[in-house]
Amino acid sequence: MSRARTVGRTGGSTRRPRALAAVLLALAATATATGCSARDERPAVVVTTNILGDVTREIVGDEADVTVLMKPNADPHSFGLSAVQAAELEQADLIVHNGLGLEENVQRHVDAARESGTATFAAGEAADPLSFHAPGDGGPRSGAGTPDPHFWTDPDRMRKAAGLIADQVVEHVDGVDAQAVRANADRYTAELTRLSAWMGRTLDRVPPEGRSLVTNHHVFGYLADRFGFRVIGAVIPSGTTLASPSSSDLRSLTRAMEKAGVRTVFADSSQPTRLAEVLRAETGGQVRVVELYSESLTADGEGADTYLRMMRANTTAMAEGLTGT
Repeated sequence: MSRARTVGRTGGSTRRPRALAAVLLALAATATATGCSARDERPAVVVTTNILGDVTREIVGDEADVTVLMKPNADPHSFGLSAVQAAELEQADLIVHNGLGLEENVQRHVDAARESGTATFAAGEAADPLSFHAPGDGGPRSGAGTPDPHFWTDPDRMRKAAGLIADQVVEHVDGVDAQAVRANADRYTAELTRLSAWMGRTLDRVPPEGRSLVTNHHVFGYLADRFGFRVIGAVIPSGTTLASPSSSDLRSLTRAMEKAGVRTVFADSSQPTRLAEVLRAETGGQVRVVELYSESLTADGEGADTYLRMMRANTTAMAEGLTGT
Protein backbone atom coordinates (compact mmCIF):
# COMPACT_ATOMS: atom_id res chain seq x y z
CA MET A 1 0.00 0.00 0.00
CA SER A 2 1.39 3.41 -0.98
CA ARG A 3 2.07 6.23 1.42
CA ALA A 4 -0.41 8.41 -0.36
CA ARG A 5 -3.03 5.74 0.05
CA THR A 6 -2.14 5.37 3.70
CA VAL A 7 -2.34 9.06 4.26
CA GLY A 8 -5.65 9.08 2.53
CA ARG A 9 -7.07 6.48 4.84
CA THR A 10 -5.60 7.77 8.07
CA GLY A 11 -5.26 11.52 7.72
CA GLY A 12 -8.24 11.96 5.33
CA SER A 13 -10.59 9.25 6.47
CA THR A 14 -12.37 11.47 8.97
CA ARG A 15 -12.57 14.61 6.82
CA ARG A 16 -13.77 13.06 3.55
CA PRO A 17 -16.72 11.13 4.96
CA ARG A 18 -17.73 14.16 6.96
CA ALA A 19 -17.47 16.42 3.89
CA LEU A 20 -19.42 13.92 1.80
CA ALA A 21 -22.07 13.63 4.47
CA ALA A 22 -22.39 17.41 4.58
CA VAL A 23 -22.86 17.57 0.80
CA LEU A 24 -25.45 14.79 0.85
CA LEU A 25 -27.26 16.48 3.74
CA ALA A 26 -27.31 19.78 1.85
CA LEU A 27 -28.65 18.09 -1.27
CA ALA A 28 -31.33 16.35 0.74
CA ALA A 29 -32.32 19.61 2.39
CA THR A 30 -32.47 21.32 -1.01
CA ALA A 31 -34.62 18.54 -2.42
CA THR A 32 -36.91 18.71 0.59
CA ALA A 33 -37.20 22.48 0.34
CA THR A 34 -37.88 22.25 -3.39
CA GLY A 35 -40.54 19.63 -2.81
CA CYS A 36 -42.23 21.74 -0.17
CA SER A 37 -42.01 24.80 -2.41
CA ALA A 38 -43.64 22.94 -5.27
CA ARG A 39 -46.39 21.65 -3.04
CA ASP A 40 -46.96 25.02 -1.39
CA GLU A 41 -46.78 27.08 -4.61
CA ARG A 42 -49.90 29.20 -5.05
CA PRO A 43 -51.90 28.96 -8.27
CA ALA A 44 -51.12 31.73 -10.75
CA VAL A 45 -53.21 33.74 -13.20
CA VAL A 46 -51.42 36.03 -15.67
CA VAL A 47 -53.31 38.87 -17.37
CA THR A 48 -52.02 40.88 -20.31
CA THR A 49 -53.74 44.30 -19.97
CA ASN A 50 -54.16 46.29 -16.78
CA ILE A 51 -57.89 46.85 -17.39
CA LEU A 52 -58.57 43.13 -17.50
CA GLY A 53 -56.03 42.69 -14.70
CA ASP A 54 -58.08 44.85 -12.36
CA VAL A 55 -61.27 42.96 -13.18
CA THR A 56 -59.56 39.59 -12.78
CA ARG A 57 -58.15 40.55 -9.38
CA GLU A 58 -61.63 41.48 -8.20
CA ILE A 59 -62.87 38.04 -9.21
CA VAL A 60 -59.92 35.94 -8.02
CA GLY A 61 -59.52 37.75 -4.71
CA ASP A 62 -57.14 35.87 -2.41
CA GLU A 63 -57.59 32.54 -4.16
CA ALA A 64 -54.58 32.86 -6.49
CA ASP A 65 -51.75 35.18 -7.43
CA VAL A 66 -52.68 37.51 -10.29
CA THR A 67 -49.83 38.99 -12.34
CA VAL A 68 -50.57 41.87 -14.74
CA LEU A 69 -48.06 42.33 -17.56
CA MET A 70 -49.02 45.81 -18.81
CA LYS A 71 -47.85 48.73 -16.70
CA PRO A 72 -50.10 51.71 -15.83
CA ASN A 73 -50.43 54.38 -18.52
CA ALA A 74 -49.07 52.04 -21.19
CA ASP A 75 -50.39 51.47 -24.70
CA PRO A 76 -51.85 47.95 -25.14
CA HIS A 77 -51.07 48.05 -28.86
CA SER A 78 -47.34 48.58 -28.39
CA PHE A 79 -46.21 47.28 -24.99
CA GLY A 80 -43.87 44.29 -25.02
CA LEU A 81 -42.67 41.62 -22.63
CA SER A 82 -39.37 40.93 -20.95
CA ALA A 83 -37.92 37.43 -21.00
CA VAL A 84 -39.06 36.98 -17.40
CA GLN A 85 -42.62 38.00 -18.25
CA ALA A 86 -42.70 35.66 -21.24
CA ALA A 87 -41.65 32.82 -18.94
CA GLU A 88 -44.38 33.76 -16.46
CA LEU A 89 -46.95 33.25 -19.20
CA GLU A 90 -45.93 29.66 -19.79
CA GLN A 91 -45.84 28.90 -16.05
CA ALA A 92 -49.35 30.24 -15.38
CA ASP A 93 -52.36 28.11 -14.64
CA LEU A 94 -54.48 30.51 -16.71
CA ILE A 95 -53.78 33.43 -19.04
CA VAL A 96 -56.47 36.09 -19.48
CA HIS A 97 -55.96 38.32 -22.50
CA ASN A 98 -58.08 40.70 -24.53
CA GLY A 99 -57.55 39.22 -27.99
CA LEU A 100 -59.07 40.61 -31.20
CA GLY A 101 -55.66 41.98 -32.16
CA LEU A 102 -55.29 44.39 -29.23
CA GLU A 103 -52.01 43.16 -27.71
CA GLU A 104 -50.09 43.35 -30.96
CA ASN A 105 -46.63 42.69 -29.50
CA VAL A 106 -47.73 40.10 -26.95
CA GLN A 107 -50.06 37.79 -28.86
CA ARG A 108 -47.26 35.51 -30.11
CA HIS A 109 -46.23 34.85 -26.50
CA VAL A 110 -49.81 34.00 -25.57
CA ASP A 111 -50.04 31.67 -28.57
CA ALA A 112 -46.78 29.96 -27.58
CA ALA A 113 -48.01 29.43 -24.02
CA ARG A 114 -51.28 27.99 -25.29
CA GLU A 115 -49.41 25.61 -27.61
CA SER A 116 -47.33 24.44 -24.65
CA GLY A 117 -50.49 23.52 -22.76
CA THR A 118 -51.37 26.63 -20.72
CA ALA A 119 -55.07 27.49 -20.55
CA THR A 120 -55.89 30.85 -22.18
CA PHE A 121 -59.03 32.97 -22.33
CA ALA A 122 -59.59 35.80 -24.82
CA ALA A 123 -62.16 37.98 -23.07
CA GLY A 124 -62.86 40.23 -26.05
CA GLU A 125 -63.62 37.31 -28.33
CA ALA A 126 -66.24 36.05 -25.87
CA ALA A 127 -67.98 39.41 -25.36
CA ASP A 128 -70.06 39.63 -28.56
CA PRO A 129 -67.45 41.60 -30.53
CA LEU A 130 -68.41 44.27 -33.03
CA SER A 131 -66.55 45.16 -36.18
CA PHE A 132 -65.12 48.57 -36.93
CA HIS A 133 -67.58 50.89 -38.63
CA ALA A 134 -67.20 53.36 -41.44
CA PRO A 135 -66.85 56.92 -40.04
CA GLY A 136 -70.17 58.71 -39.74
CA ASP A 137 -72.44 55.70 -40.22
CA GLY A 138 -73.74 55.96 -36.66
CA GLY A 139 -71.97 53.14 -34.90
CA PRO A 140 -70.14 49.82 -35.11
CA ARG A 141 -71.57 46.74 -36.75
CA SER A 142 -71.97 43.17 -35.68
CA GLY A 143 -70.84 40.34 -37.90
CA ALA A 144 -68.19 40.34 -40.60
CA GLY A 145 -65.36 42.84 -40.77
CA THR A 146 -62.30 43.73 -38.74
CA PRO A 147 -63.15 43.08 -35.09
CA ASP A 148 -63.04 45.98 -32.66
CA PRO A 149 -61.05 44.92 -29.56
CA HIS A 150 -62.17 47.78 -27.28
CA PHE A 151 -65.14 45.94 -25.78
CA TRP A 152 -64.53 47.28 -22.25
CA THR A 153 -66.05 50.69 -23.12
CA ASP A 154 -69.41 48.91 -22.80
CA PRO A 155 -69.88 47.98 -19.11
CA ASP A 156 -72.50 45.38 -20.01
CA ARG A 157 -69.99 43.49 -22.14
CA MET A 158 -67.46 43.75 -19.34
CA ARG A 159 -70.04 42.28 -16.98
CA LYS A 160 -70.40 39.30 -19.32
CA ALA A 161 -66.63 38.95 -19.56
CA ALA A 162 -66.31 39.03 -15.77
CA GLY A 163 -68.67 36.10 -15.40
CA LEU A 164 -66.76 34.14 -18.04
CA ILE A 165 -63.44 34.89 -16.34
CA ALA A 166 -64.86 33.40 -13.15
CA ASP A 167 -65.83 30.27 -15.09
CA GLN A 168 -62.31 29.98 -16.48
CA VAL A 169 -60.69 30.40 -13.06
CA VAL A 170 -62.88 27.71 -11.53
CA GLU A 171 -62.25 25.34 -14.44
CA HIS A 172 -58.52 25.76 -14.96
CA VAL A 173 -56.92 27.00 -11.72
CA ASP A 174 -56.48 24.13 -9.33
CA GLY A 175 -56.71 24.83 -5.64
CA VAL A 176 -59.08 27.80 -5.71
CA ASP A 177 -62.29 27.85 -3.71
CA ALA A 178 -64.94 27.85 -6.43
CA GLN A 179 -67.58 29.19 -4.08
CA ALA A 180 -65.38 32.15 -3.10
CA VAL A 181 -64.61 32.93 -6.75
CA ARG A 182 -68.30 32.82 -7.64
CA ALA A 183 -69.16 35.08 -4.71
CA ASN A 184 -66.50 37.59 -5.80
CA ALA A 185 -67.86 37.50 -9.35
CA ASP A 186 -71.43 38.03 -8.18
CA ARG A 187 -70.42 41.02 -6.07
CA TYR A 188 -68.38 42.59 -8.86
CA THR A 189 -70.93 42.03 -11.61
CA ALA A 190 -73.50 43.75 -9.37
CA GLU A 191 -71.14 46.76 -9.25
CA LEU A 192 -70.92 46.67 -13.05
CA THR A 193 -74.71 46.65 -13.27
CA ARG A 194 -74.83 49.78 -11.12
CA LEU A 195 -72.07 51.35 -13.22
CA SER A 196 -74.01 50.76 -16.42
CA ALA A 197 -77.17 52.33 -15.00
CA TRP A 198 -75.23 55.35 -13.71
CA MET A 199 -73.50 55.83 -17.08
CA GLY A 200 -76.85 55.75 -18.83
CA ARG A 201 -78.31 58.41 -16.54
CA THR A 202 -75.23 60.62 -16.86
CA LEU A 203 -74.99 60.40 -20.63
CA ASP A 204 -78.71 61.09 -20.98
CA ARG A 205 -77.78 64.70 -20.21
CA VAL A 206 -76.32 64.94 -23.73
CA PRO A 207 -79.07 65.99 -26.19
CA PRO A 208 -79.61 63.91 -29.35
CA GLU A 209 -78.06 66.56 -31.59
CA GLY A 210 -74.89 66.54 -29.51
CA ARG A 211 -74.30 62.81 -29.34
CA SER A 212 -71.40 62.75 -31.82
CA LEU A 213 -67.94 61.48 -30.95
CA VAL A 214 -64.53 62.23 -32.39
CA THR A 215 -61.57 60.54 -30.73
CA ASN A 216 -57.84 60.12 -31.20
CA HIS A 217 -58.40 56.64 -32.66
CA HIS A 218 -61.39 54.33 -32.91
CA VAL A 219 -61.79 53.19 -29.32
CA PHE A 220 -65.33 54.10 -28.17
CA GLY A 221 -67.42 52.17 -30.68
CA TYR A 222 -68.87 49.88 -28.03
CA LEU A 223 -69.83 52.81 -25.82
CA ALA A 224 -71.47 54.49 -28.82
CA ASP A 225 -73.40 51.33 -29.60
CA ARG A 226 -74.52 50.85 -25.99
CA PHE A 227 -75.57 54.44 -25.22
CA GLY A 228 -76.75 55.76 -28.58
CA PHE A 229 -73.90 57.93 -29.87
CA ARG A 230 -72.56 58.44 -33.39
CA VAL A 231 -68.87 58.06 -34.12
CA ILE A 232 -67.97 60.79 -36.59
CA GLY A 233 -64.33 59.82 -36.96
CA ALA A 234 -60.88 59.67 -35.41
CA VAL A 235 -57.63 61.51 -35.85
CA ILE A 236 -55.91 58.16 -36.36
CA PRO A 237 -58.42 56.40 -38.63
CA SER A 238 -57.69 52.97 -37.20
CA GLY A 239 -58.31 50.74 -34.23
CA THR A 240 -54.64 50.88 -33.30
CA THR A 241 -52.42 53.70 -32.12
CA LEU A 242 -49.59 52.28 -34.26
CA ALA A 243 -51.18 53.72 -37.42
CA SER A 244 -50.62 57.32 -38.54
CA PRO A 245 -53.07 59.80 -40.08
CA SER A 246 -52.38 61.19 -43.53
CA SER A 247 -53.08 64.80 -44.50
CA SER A 248 -56.12 63.64 -46.49
CA ASP A 249 -57.39 61.73 -43.43
CA LEU A 250 -57.18 64.91 -41.35
CA ARG A 251 -58.92 66.99 -44.01
CA SER A 252 -61.72 64.43 -44.25
CA LEU A 253 -62.12 64.41 -40.47
CA THR A 254 -62.19 68.22 -40.33
CA ARG A 255 -64.94 68.35 -42.95
CA ALA A 256 -66.93 65.67 -41.11
CA MET A 257 -66.63 67.61 -37.86
CA GLU A 258 -67.76 70.84 -39.48
CA LYS A 259 -70.73 69.09 -41.08
CA ALA A 260 -71.77 67.52 -37.76
CA GLY A 261 -71.07 70.67 -35.75
CA VAL A 262 -68.54 68.90 -33.56
CA ARG A 263 -66.18 71.13 -31.58
CA THR A 264 -65.06 68.67 -28.90
CA VAL A 265 -62.56 65.89 -29.47
CA PHE A 266 -61.76 63.20 -26.93
CA ALA A 267 -58.12 62.20 -26.62
CA ASP A 268 -56.32 59.61 -24.62
CA SER A 269 -54.79 61.21 -21.53
CA SER A 270 -51.33 59.98 -22.54
CA GLN A 271 -51.23 61.91 -25.82
CA PRO A 272 -53.63 64.90 -25.85
CA THR A 273 -50.98 67.47 -26.81
CA ARG A 274 -50.20 65.83 -30.12
CA LEU A 275 -53.88 65.49 -30.96
CA ALA A 276 -54.60 69.10 -30.03
CA GLU A 277 -51.78 70.39 -32.21
CA VAL A 278 -52.92 68.38 -35.23
CA LEU A 279 -56.60 69.26 -35.05
CA ARG A 280 -56.15 72.86 -34.03
CA ALA A 281 -53.92 73.37 -37.03
CA GLU A 282 -56.57 71.89 -39.31
CA THR A 283 -59.53 73.75 -37.80
CA GLY A 284 -57.93 77.09 -37.06
CA GLY A 285 -57.99 76.66 -33.31
CA GLN A 286 -61.71 75.85 -33.04
CA VAL A 287 -61.31 72.48 -31.31
CA ARG A 288 -61.69 71.73 -27.61
CA VAL A 289 -59.71 68.69 -26.51
CA VAL A 290 -61.00 66.67 -23.55
CA GLU A 291 -58.82 63.99 -22.01
CA LEU A 292 -60.15 60.49 -21.40
CA TYR A 293 -58.58 57.28 -20.12
CA SER A 294 -59.26 55.08 -23.09
CA GLU A 295 -56.96 52.02 -23.11
CA SER A 296 -55.04 51.89 -19.86
CA LEU A 297 -55.53 52.37 -16.17
CA THR A 298 -53.40 54.92 -14.39
CA ALA A 299 -51.09 54.42 -11.45
CA ASP A 300 -52.72 54.45 -8.00
CA GLY A 301 -54.29 57.78 -7.11
CA GLU A 302 -54.08 59.28 -10.62
CA GLY A 303 -57.81 59.23 -11.36
CA ALA A 304 -58.38 55.94 -13.17
CA ASP A 305 -56.57 53.26 -11.22
CA THR A 306 -59.47 50.78 -11.42
CA TYR A 307 -61.87 49.90 -14.20
CA LEU A 308 -64.83 51.32 -12.27
CA ARG A 309 -63.07 54.64 -11.62
CA MET A 310 -61.87 54.84 -15.22
CA MET A 311 -65.38 54.42 -16.59
CA ARG A 312 -66.86 56.93 -14.17
CA ALA A 313 -64.15 59.49 -14.97
CA ASN A 314 -64.64 59.02 -18.72
CA THR A 315 -68.41 59.25 -18.50
CA THR A 316 -68.28 62.45 -16.47
CA ALA A 317 -65.73 64.03 -18.84
CA MET A 318 -67.73 62.99 -21.90
CA ALA A 319 -71.02 64.34 -20.60
CA GLU A 320 -69.42 67.64 -19.56
CA GLY A 321 -67.42 67.90 -22.78
CA LEU A 322 -70.48 67.45 -25.00
CA THR A 323 -72.81 69.72 -23.01
CA GLY A 324 -70.32 72.45 -22.13
CA THR A 325 -71.01 72.07 -18.41
